[in-house]
Amino acid sequence: MRLNNIPKLKYSDSKQFFLIAGPCAIEGETMALKIAEHICSLSEKFKIPYIFKGSFKKANRSRIDSFTGIGDEKALKILQKVSDYFDIPTLTDIHQVRDASMAASYVDVLQIPAFLVRQTDLIVAAANTGKIINLKKGQFMSPESMENAVKKVKDSGNDKVWVTDRGTMFGYQDMVVDFRGIPTMRKFATTVLDVTHSLQQPNQVNGITGGRPEMIETIARAGVVNNIDGLFIETHFEPEKAKSDGANMLRLDQLHNLLKNLVAIRKTINDF
Repeated sequence: MRLNNIPKLKYSDSKQFFLIAGPCAIEGETMALKIAEHICSLSEKFKIPYIFKGSFKKANRSRIDSFTGIGDEKALKILQKVSDYFDIPTLTDIHQVRDASMAASYVDVLQIPAFLVRQTDLIVAAANTGKIINLKKGQFMSPESMENAVKKVKDSGNDKVWVTDRGTMFGYQDMVVDFRGIPTMRKFATTVLDVTHSLQQPNQVNGITGGRPEMIETIARAGVVNNIDGLFIETHFEPEKAKSDGANMLRLDQLHNLLKNLVAIRKTINDF
């Protein structure tokens, strides 16, 4: 899929990877605008095509008392405000068929979570909105098998589809990234590497997912070297206080140096 087909996307001809970044969940308007403003400034500085992401609802939770959101419509309106205020595209994930048309009224990209990427009804409902669809590769799926998920979108009459690798389960409580999957999936779809979720450590006894954020740059560099089309990074100005996935998010003030290094690597790769 051509990047210049994404509404409001800037710097699509910069020859850089595109960036999907933002908080795990929309916790409020002020935090969303603060994070978006910071990343927009970096997008402008490094000429990186940028899409703001944020979940309007967290349906897949370890415990019944885990944070799920501030209200569906309230969160979606915040995503719309971010898009309008900064003139950038936005992305959110959906979990049920009825979410598709509702979320499509507010954002530019609909994401299918990894645990739900085999749910045909959900994929078809998302595809039928005509929005761009980001399919997260299931932690239990091979890169090759994702072609079938892509085909579901295209067979529904929508050619605007990406796939995102968010790691593969390695035992019960760890994830690994098989970088052979990048060239494999790029044969049939634009491919994104979800750097932060790839470093999750799920299924903890306390019901709170762990992570290894100190490895974010390692994974991101490897993705850029292997010609990834886009990077997905969750970030927060205070990850330790985030209401969801704080253990694997990148601290917002560390994003500048990370992107500076990744942009330099991509330029070197482009010059080969």
